[in-house]
Amino acid sequence: MPSMETPDETTEPAPAATGIAALDWATASAEPQYRAAVTDLLGALAYGELAAFERLAEDAKLAPTLSDKAELAAMASAEFHHFEQLRDRLAAIDAEPTAAMEPFAAALDEFHRQTAPSDWLEGLVKAYVGDSIASDFYREVAARLDSDTRELVLAVLDDTGHASFAVEKVRAAIEAEPRVGGRLALWARRLMGEALSQAQRVVADRDALSTMLVGGVADGFDLAEVGRMFTRITEAHTKRMAALGLAA
Repeated sequence: MPSMETPDETTEPAPAATGIAALDWATASAEPQYRAAVTDLLGALAYGELAAFERLAEDAKLAPTLSDKAELAAMASAEFHHFEQLRDRLAAIDAEPTAAMEPFAAALDEFHRQTAPSDWLEGLVKAYVGDSIASDFYREVAARLDSDTRELVLAVLDDTGHASFAVEKVRAAIEAEPRVGGRLALWARRLMGEALSQAQRVVADRDALSTMLVGGVADGFDLAEVGRMFTRITEAHTKRMAALGLAA
């Protein structure tokens, strides 16, 4: 799924890796619970990328111009490449890719069903806002992963170009017809609620993942830190809304 950076975001220096984050996969995976958590994480990400590919391909049908259609098609192709990377990694760690993705398919499909855009602009906002929240969540988790898995996760979260494309198109639409902004702001707030609920459900439903997040196999990640994590995700959402010219 695309990583949506806001124009004014700054990157703070990463703290020195400790615990599992300082290990490579060969060493960290000796812990069965950690291996299960990573399999879940990669499975969720892989299905998310596959769904993003399908959605972008569908959104391309709503594109108002041929150049917009081609732009979305290129982004869809990039998402499918991310899916292939995750699928291959799952196979490499002796996890059957389809089985790893299956537990997350229903929840992700339901999220996309409930947040199906009604037009081109809603589709752009969904990709920029909704996918960004998921990317922020996975980046937070990546900081607690072994070095090999972390490198892969961050690579597949790379921006496919949708961020600047969405901002340009949405801002232009609002400038042309200001009343569109109110509708899109309401839509983005709905997406925010649905995306956060989905992230929380994914963690709650998978024991290995939830244990990793609250400090079982990832050092120093307690319940209070989980709360701070979701606060950081909410703050990033507010910045992205401002980039779009919308009220959070």
